[in-house]
Amino acid sequence: MNGTLITGIAEATTRPDMTGTYLNYLWISLAVVVVFCALIWLGWRNRKRRQQQIPAPAEIPATLLEAEPEAAAEGMIIGTVKAGDYLDRVAVHQLGLRTHGRIELHTEATTPGVAIFRAGAGNVFIPAADLTTARTGRGMVGKFVERDGVILLGWTLGEAAVETGFRPRRAEEGRALLQALQATGISTVEGETTA
Repeated sequence: MNGTLITGIAEATTRPDMTGTYLNYLWISLAVVVVFCALIWLGWRNRKRRQQQIPAPAEIPATLLEAEPEAAAEGMIIGTVKAGDYLDRVAVHQLGLRTHGRIELHTEATTPGVAIFRAGAGNVFIPAADLTTARTGRGMVGKFVERDGVILLGWTLGEAAVETGFRPRRAEEGRALLQALQATGISTVEGETTA
């Protein structure tokens, strides 16, 4: 018994110290993570540079902040992409950020349109004249859900045609919002998009 204990202690003291090797692995791993983060940051910065010509969206008029909306829904604002390309996120003006928020449709106001309230990002107002389509789909830019689980709002921002994805928290609110959008007379497509 004592011989086994002494042999174990001897083996433990004769094994090489691997601390240096493990620290090297740690530093290499951290360096790889830093390089990947830097590449992601550079890609996002270059995307913003390429999209400089896209103007900033309108701010929500003060009169709408207290007004009762025609329809509203809370949920996740998935982000804004170039129309027809659900992987080409619009990086400028924080439009590509995924946030929680609320979408309100105002038709009776002096400035009718869609108000998008976003947590942690700037709010967006889409004038009714700029709305082009309202349809449902599976999702966009990394957020894909069940059939017709996302409302896709098509609109124009300056010369750019864009789409904003919204995942309602409650399906009935989402259906009511989509029906109210359809009632405004904008182009609508029921069911699945081609993307």
